[in-house]
Amino acid sequence: MQLQRGFPRLKFDDPDLERRFRRAHLAKNRAQISRNLMLGIGFVIGFSALTHVVLPGAVHGPLDLIRLTVLGPIFLIALILVHSRLYQRWYPIVCPYGAMLFGVGVVVLAVIAASQGISLIASVVLAMIYNYLMLGLAFRPALSASLLVLVSYPIIATLAGLPASQRLVDVGVLLFSNAIGAIVCYSLERANRTNFLESQLLIETARRDGLTGIANRRTFDEHLDRVWAQAAREGRPLTLLMIDIDHFKSYNDRFGHQAGDECLRRVAWSLSSHARRPLDIAARYGGEEFAMVLYDASRQHAEDMARQIQAGIEALAIAHAASPVSGKRLTVSIGIACVQPMSDRSHYGFIQLADEALYAAKERGRNCIVIMDKEYGELTTGSFRKEASAEAGAAH
Repeated sequence: MQLQRGFPRLKFDDPDLERRFRRAHLAKNRAQISRNLMLGIGFVIGFSALTHVVLPGAVHGPLDLIRLTVLGPIFLIALILVHSRLYQRWYPIVCPYGAMLFGVGVVVLAVIAASQGISLIASVVLAMIYNYLMLGLAFRPALSASLLVLVSYPIIATLAGLPASQRLVDVGVLLFSNAIGAIVCYSLERANRTNFLESQLLIETARRDGLTGIANRRTFDEHLDRVWAQAAREGRPLTLLMIDIDHFKSYNDRFGHQAGDECLRRVAWSLSSHARRPLDIAARYGGEEFAMVLYDASRQHAEDMARQIQAGIEALAIAHAASPVSGKRLTVSIGIACVQPMSDRSHYGFIQLADEALYAAKERGRNCIVIMDKEYGELTTGSFRKEASAEAGAAH
């Protein structure tokens, strides 16, 4: 939606999306910013050497003092931030002020040189372009820093008594340089934001089921693997709901595959509204079967959630002539596994237990809920159903 609407003000409408972009942008450009800072130090040293050659010795002291007390510390602080854990949080805050101070410092150096008959206005132009393109600043902070440099030059030049004609020409040069830098910086950030949205869209598309729009099987597997390990570390219970649409083949046979696809989309939308916590997920597991993971959920919470899901599906009021329930409406069967993950066991048995619970729900006539938790201790992955069926047959 953001990609379609555009962002002429270079800011995303969603604050979370904006934060994600800024973090990604800073992380992506971290190494380049470090190299650019080193390059900036090289520029300062290079211009220092040139001024020592062309300027009289009387001004070397003030110039070197500015470089050592202003420009040097700015680059040093920036480098420390770039290579520290504080980079993401503090660099975007500190850098704009550092860029302003750096630009004004270069202006002072240029004005002192101009008072000695040597024009270093090119160094001010480089400082402005450097602020726009080399520090990884967003457009607005870079614009603010460069505008301050632009405004400070005529003020400092006037105080230093430079000729009005020279001030006029220099300000014109800085004005045009600022405009060029601003246009390039704006275009570059716009391109970066567009690329970010497009890459996020590709990632999101790969993570979602093409028909229903909710998480796909691959995303479900990756998420379950991650939360299983986390729950084992933190000693938290994990719940898995396997949800199957009752008599879906009959629904497809009667109403057609297009109606079946729309039915799947509506059921998926209803399920996704129940997975609201950060570590919960609703996914399409395959065909007409869905899965939902609930992190740190008790047996009672899982049962309440399952009843809410059934109520939500009932509220959709999808007609299903082949359904045996009164009212001939679409229903779902839900199998639930509630376990305490352990580091020495994988999540495959967890999935199998939920599958067993779903199988039991179907065996009981569908449109019902079956919860299994204690059975997990007796589970042998890949053979539970077979053993359970054999025991049931023997008992019969």
